[in-house]
Amino acid sequence: MYELYYWPTIQGRGEFVRLLLEDAGADYDDVIRRPESEGGGRDALLALLEETGHFAPPILKDGDMVVSQTPLIMDYLGARHGLAPDDAHARREALRLSMLLADFLVEAHDVHHPLAKEFYYEDQRDEALRRAPSFRETRIPKFYGYFEKRIADGGYLVGSSLTHADISLFQVVEGMRYAFPKAMARLEPDTPGVVKLRDEIAARPGIAAYLESDRRIPFNEHGIFRHYPELDG
Repeated sequence: MYELYYWPTIQGRGEFVRLLLEDAGADYDDVIRRPESEGGGRDALLALLEETGHFAPPILKDGDMVVSQTPLIMDYLGARHGLAPDDAHARREALRLSMLLADFLVEAHDVHHPLAKEFYYEDQRDEALRRAPSFRETRIPKFYGYFEKRIADGGYLVGSSLTHADISLFQVVEGMRYAFPKAMARLEPDTPGVVKLRDEIAARPGIAAYLESDRRIPFNEHGIFRHYPELDG
């Protein structure tokens, strides 16, 4: 059984890993969501960070193997569960795209926290209002347009088979629909390949069951994707 260490009340970067595990039907323990009396909670994460020297969650334990950083975890699990290409070049390409999606997460987060993570949104709302139009009008189309071109040939981001990068793109689409529903309603018609891929992944048995379960933490205003209507234009 895998052990996943991530914050218990947000989807965040850990949700990418959860989606892959659910799609693969893999057994995993979402450790920090356990009660403290059962070895869970924040102290379990702090102890692991101290023990391993890793910087921050998500962290995956597979026996003696410990992996952190979302794209690397996705690459590791993808190779174990048929969601990473066998060809070395294609595998690096899937990892590259996963890392690019991680870059996009930073930009999505920094729309509502443009000054510092330590400040409340209300303390930087004016700066967020200044930043949001550029994100909606320039950055989202730039990223989505790039992924649309990548999908155009085979229906997937890398080659003709689903990889972990496609699952990561699915989570980004879900998060953007939550955080910027108006903007995405305008922009998604320009990227039909992205939408089609999202729909295909949502229908996969493991992911469909997970999305309907109480294991899926709802989006909320504490994670990466936050819905502040004034930022949606």
